[in-house]
Amino acid sequence: MAQLSDRMRALVQPHLASIEPYDPAFTPTRINLSANENTYPLPPTVRTAIDDALSATPLNRYPDPMSNRLRDLIAARGGHSRQQICVGNGGDELLFNFLMAFGGPGRTLLNCPPAFSEYEFFASVNQTQVERVWRDSVTFELDMPRTLEAASHANMVILTSPNNPTGNLVSAQEVEQVCEACPGMVMVDEAYIEFADLGSSVEALLPNHPNLVVLHTLSKAFGEAGVRCGYVVAAHDVIDVFAAVRQIYSVNVLTQAAAEVAMRLDVMFEPIVQQIRSERERMFAALQTLIEGLGAASGELAPAVWPSQGNFLLLRVPGAADVRTRLRDEYSILARDFSAAPGLAGCLRITVGTPQENDEVLRALSQLLKEERS
Repeated sequence: MAQLSDRMRALVQPHLASIEPYDPAFTPTRINLSANENTYPLPPTVRTAIDDALSATPLNRYPDPMSNRLRDLIAARGGHSRQQICVGNGGDELLFNFLMAFGGPGRTLLNCPPAFSEYEFFASVNQTQVERVWRDSVTFELDMPRTLEAASHANMVILTSPNNPTGNLVSAQEVEQVCEACPGMVMVDEAYIEFADLGSSVEALLPNHPNLVVLHTLSKAFGEAGVRCGYVVAAHDVIDVFAAVRQIYSVNVLTQAAAEVAMRLDVMFEPIVQQIRSERERMFAALQTLIEGLGAASGELAPAVWPSQGNFLLLRVPGAADVRTRLRDEYSILARDFSAAPGLAGCLRITVGTPQENDEVLRALSQLLKEERS
């Protein structure tokens, strides 16, 4: 991973001297299933409407700094008020702003790994201490007694539901307990919630828990990863904080136009989401069959695949790093290698793609794992 030069380490703020940029380990391939994108093309009606909206959007004026038309559409869709919504340049900007606003020197973020690596990266950039309560090593469920104890003295907590990369949901009851235990702010990252069972979102807790923030993105279910648009839902005064610390004009006019179309035509995405859910279950069953009878090499954990409520599956196989490399080099299929990440030894994460993409992944893995047996 790239590191700062000696010259830059001498010039940047001291706490940034050892910073390493986020590396998604992207390589151009024929089939990219490494980034949890929605690999389906936009529905034709949506694509046409977006193209029309973009062509009609003036480029010589600054965007509405608060994306008010988009906020109104999001609010109406979720049964909220405009004052409860803040839009950002992807969910990442909103995560960063959350940590910038409520973190800082002398403050602590509670993280429950394995989880999205950007949480701790953004914490380090904002000089925020991180306390970790590790998930169960077998099921990846939260350790609630330890989580609640740690939350009681944390300034911030981030929980991911469904969790990336393990696919677990966090229940509304668990989130409610954390909100009650934490004297600071609690964010639930629901980037993948549209792929989960109906009723899995914790937004219903917002009226009774003013320290709760719920994060969403249009990058996943809405297939607009390249558009870069996310939003948070929270109490009015929390949104005031997000509005105060955000970069001016961070959500450009083209992003706002494309996102508004997605919100207006949200029902057009439902068949795609349902197909991804169906393919996820097919892939899960097929992967279970593939790993049956696979032994673990000396010092390795047993092969496994975990159920998921996201648009991805976590798979543990022998020689995971080599399998990922061979998928890339021999089959031009890109998966995400987590085998060196703490708590994820031997694991790959595979995005659920189209039926054709999934069939190719299964055929390739079948051949590679067959060779592993021999």
